[in-house]
Amino acid sequence: MAELRPSGAPGPTAPPAPGPNAPPAFASLFPPGLHAIYGECRRLYPDQPNPLQVTAIVKYWLGGPDPLDYVSMYRNVGSPSANIPEHWHYISFGLSDLYGDSRVHEFTGTDGPSGFGFELTFRLKRETGESAPPTWPAELMQGLARYVFQSENTFCSGDHVSWHSPLDNSESRIQHMLLTEDPQMQPVQTPFGVVTFLQIVGVCTEELHAAQQWNGQGILELLRTVPVAGGPWLITDMRRGETIFEIDPHLQQERVDKGIETDGSNLSGVSAKCAWDDLSRPPEDDEDSRSICIGTQPRRLSGKDTEQIRETLRRGLEINSKPVLPPINPQRQNGFTHDRAPSRKDSLESDSSTAIIPHELIRTRQLESVHLKFNQESGALIPLCLRGRLLHGRHFTYKSITGDMAITFVSTGVEGAFATEEHPYAAHGPWLQILLTEEFVEKMLEDLEDLTSPEEFKLPKEYSWPEKKLKVSILPDVVFDSPLH
Repeated sequence: MAELRPSGAPGPTAPPAPGPNAPPAFASLFPPGLHAIYGECRRLYPDQPNPLQVTAIVKYWLGGPDPLDYVSMYRNVGSPSANIPEHWHYISFGLSDLYGDSRVHEFTGTDGPSGFGFELTFRLKRETGESAPPTWPAELMQGLARYVFQSENTFCSGDHVSWHSPLDNSESRIQHMLLTEDPQMQPVQTPFGVVTFLQIVGVCTEELHAAQQWNGQGILELLRTVPVAGGPWLITDMRRGETIFEIDPHLQQERVDKGIETDGSNLSGVSAKCAWDDLSRPPEDDEDSRSICIGTQPRRLSGKDTEQIRETLRRGLEINSKPVLPPINPQRQNGFTHDRAPSRKDSLESDSSTAIIPHELIRTRQLESVHLKFNQESGALIPLCLRGRLLHGRHFTYKSITGDMAITFVSTGVEGAFATEEHPYAAHGPWLQILLTEEFVEKMLEDLEDLTSPEEFKLPKEYSWPEKKLKVSILPDVVFDSPLH
């Protein structure tokens, strides 16, 4: 629950951040991390020292549901001569470390990221006659922040978020999001680390699909060139009724299709409803089968496997990355890479040690036959995985959101994989790798052509390649909501 109030933020003449000898009341009123971000806001908006804020009534660190302590809302006049309309500018406080006392974030040093290393921003076109900013973007930002806190996965520029609903709960076509660097907010060095600012950009379903098939940065650049679709500062207009491809039909063929053909896809993986079974072993064999539970709890990915999967996904976002699966590392590096800060979470494992199988005790198994299962949304991405990733010598990972397992497709050009041409199906605990040759990828693309129009077939749908001992099933969502998955 949140309330709307003036921020009471320190104005342009506010005193500097409190030192270690400051009175307790002063220190709590001006936490150093909060003060540092306010300073950047004051630089942009010196005439708005006390903007409206949506404030979490019960702070997250006191058991409240909202991870963001505040979302400030500023009025930005834009620049009509540069096709930048007047808009509302929303800025979050809470993904970074505001307090430095471990009430929310662990302090890791001043040189690395503060908290998760970023705050969210959003620019919403101001409607004629609108005197106050709508507050729904604050709840949208809280929703994204909940995902980050619960999963401990971070965002970076070029990421996309499949939302599947109008961002403002209206009838708008703007139903998904891309993320990019805020065009005005500069990185801030706080006493608890560095904070960057990632801007949410609302997009249509067709634009999201193009970002998945090609890359988010490419679509963001196209949006910048179309004033009504975002313009230079990528301002979201919830009343936009046309996609960039309807506004300029040449963009799809001349930019996106050519980009996919030349560059492939930069989408290296997704969280998905998926599962896999080892068909070469009887289901009652719980020694190695992925499907069997230990006691009453499913087998877990080890912390090292989880970190390798995350590093795999991160590296896939790097435009010039080599097709290499990173080695399993017992130690995680702090600080930034070119694209994002590594996750702080060492493992997805539960607190119950009975659910954890130590990494060292899990051997890599070569499988003779496997059955892959996906829901409709995840299955629709298989052609992208094959055409946009594997045919370009890369890899693609499905990480289950309903169970602790993962499926990684790799091409023959990927180094560091435990699947090989001799043994193309290999598993490390619940992490399955599948190596596909270029010839087999082309064959699969032909057979899976109808996945590009999933609305035209009924579920369940099954594909099988007996000579390769591989089966793929597209199943209803309800199958993955059962305890067995």
